[in-house]
Amino acid sequence: MADQPRLLEGLDPEQRAAVTAPRGPVCVLAGAGTGKTRTITHRIAYLVQRGLVVPQQVLAVTFTARAAGEMRTRLRGLGAAGVQAQTFHAAAFRQLRYFWPRVHDTQVWPLVDNKFRLVVQAANRVGLSTEKESVRDLASEIEWSKAGLVGPDGYATAAARAGRDVPVAPHQLAKVFAAYEQLKNEARMLDFDDLLLHTAAILEEHPDVAEEFRSRYRSFVVDEYQDVNPLQQRVLDGWLGPRDDLTVVGDANQTIYSFAGASPKWLVGFPKRFPEATVVRLERDYRSTPQVVSLANSVIGAARERPAGTRLRLVGQRADGPEPEFAEYDHEPAEAEALARRVAELAGRGVALSEIAILFRVNAQSEVYEKALSDAEIPYQVRGGERFFARNEVRQAMVALRTAENRSDAGADLPAAVRSVLGEVGLTEEPPPGGSARERWESLISLVELAEELASSVPDAGLPRYVAELEARAESQHPPTVEGVTLASLHAAKGLEWDAVFLAGLVEGTLPIQHAEDDAAIEEERRLFYVGVTRAREHLHLSWALARAADGRRYRRPSRFQDGQVPDGHPAALPAKTRSAAAAAPRNRSQPRCRSCTAVLVSTMDIKLGRCADCPSDVDETLLERLRAWRGERARQLSVPAYVVFTDATLTAIAEQRPPDEAALVAISGIGATKVRKFGADVLALVQGEHTRS
Repeated sequence: MADQPRLLEGLDPEQRAAVTAPRGPVCVLAGAGTGKTRTITHRIAYLVQRGLVVPQQVLAVTFTARAAGEMRTRLRGLGAAGVQAQTFHAAAFRQLRYFWPRVHDTQVWPLVDNKFRLVVQAANRVGLSTEKESVRDLASEIEWSKAGLVGPDGYATAAARAGRDVPVAPHQLAKVFAAYEQLKNEARMLDFDDLLLHTAAILEEHPDVAEEFRSRYRSFVVDEYQDVNPLQQRVLDGWLGPRDDLTVVGDANQTIYSFAGASPKWLVGFPKRFPEATVVRLERDYRSTPQVVSLANSVIGAARERPAGTRLRLVGQRADGPEPEFAEYDHEPAEAEALARRVAELAGRGVALSEIAILFRVNAQSEVYEKALSDAEIPYQVRGGERFFARNEVRQAMVALRTAENRSDAGADLPAAVRSVLGEVGLTEEPPPGGSARERWESLISLVELAEELASSVPDAGLPRYVAELEARAESQHPPTVEGVTLASLHAAKGLEWDAVFLAGLVEGTLPIQHAEDDAAIEEERRLFYVGVTRAREHLHLSWALARAADGRRYRRPSRFQDGQVPDGHPAALPAKTRSAAAAAPRNRSQPRCRSCTAVLVSTMDIKLGRCADCPSDVDETLLERLRAWRGERARQLSVPAYVVFTDATLTAIAEQRPPDEAALVAISGIGATKVRKFGADVLALVQGEHTRS
């Protein structure tokens, strides 16, 4: 077990304050790159080492299996191997398996093996579309409802209050929700949200169960506390009971899951709930260079209505590095090809491909970058694709390693032994030229690199210890690093970091996403951009393209979140000569201004209208009425609420600005390429006084 002095070595004053805080309520406000995982694992180990709690009495919860696996690995190294570090759902399922038979006199119901199929059946009952995308949207709304403790009867009211972008009429979705629950209960099965709902109910309704659980677990730690939703908080309250031995860690600046029901209000309100709580602020950024930190602070510093007391300002601790790069391209293929060339340059200068990431707002953006990297023969992996330990070659390798662990040479040099075994399943000295063979080789060589990592930290480790480590990682989905560029969405990148990060496709309508129309949604998009910036350790490249295709119209505008970030005098700070929408939108890239008084526009509504709220409106009332009538008809045809077609604010902006063509139409805030494709021709016809197809 690590001794107290070693546990405190290398901690800065704020980290040390968090680690040594007495048992009881502790709130750690931890900025990006400030060492929060190190801090909380050292705190747990410190409490264990001092005898204030035994490892088996600590329950640490986080949001991903990967994060839980990393926490368990670190705790084992600190001598606190008995601590339960799990996701909310894994912890709840473990408890249900134990307590369900006592409460319900039967074995716990199994998990739904195909949720999609149940939602399809429910949609069929209601007479709704069962196309893949439609069913996925229905399932997401059901998950949002359950995470917010909302049942079918309360869905329509809750969705309206939250301003949800509902895929079908709310009363129809409520019927799908009810049918889904009925089908699931008839089959005596549980979905992931049920794991939490039933756990909370059992703790609330059965005092004997709650007492037994609370006698087993005395101390609780919650990571990423800014991302809890009402259901998870209800479970946490059930676990905690009247006690206060709770450590929470989070950063309100990184709240990016509000669309799924997450809220930072419990993190922000922690000191009020526990007035005697120890509150520690971690602002020393050990991840990123001062140049990256400066950009990150500038991005989040422009946020509106940040909760008081949570406004962390990062302070870079690393040596200086290169300034962030900004680049504008004529079209997406040119952007992707340029990024692939830049990746090759970095690799030529010694940056490992596994330390390079290309991040984007939505997964659909991935294809153009995959093609560019493939054309350049640069290996890559798409995060969120097939899990590492589910790959066929990895499964074969693990079987071979288990078979070999009892051989006479199993105690020899570990990396050499692993390489020898993997040679039997196809690992060669030199990598194949490309394709699936190269991908297989990359998977196998990453297992060798893991053996080298283990041998350096545990010199006497042999094959048995190595196989045990692999199995632990497989259980927690904590794979070793594969040598290749990572392609990932900004959401998937949360919690990760790389030496070099490319933030690509930074245009209005994508970031912020086109359906982010109110101030709260826009601010969430800003936080998502901030998360992307803070993934970079040293090299940061931000780029956007004026058109999607090489022969497309160049009407896109750079993301507003870059306003004021592009250095003066930089070529990308100047208007592009090829931008065909220049006549329809201001060239001044710094900030949007009122077309009447030229004042800087701040609120989302003012930006959408293109004028200050108190400046005179030149709305065409006749056109506005035609637009409203057309919207109502289109909404009925599509069986969606009217605001899904266009909001009232967007219709008003159209009626005021009267766009003459697609370039001017897409220049209106909140109108992206998708809506132009769906409704652009109709809207332009109405503006020109013509009849529409509908």
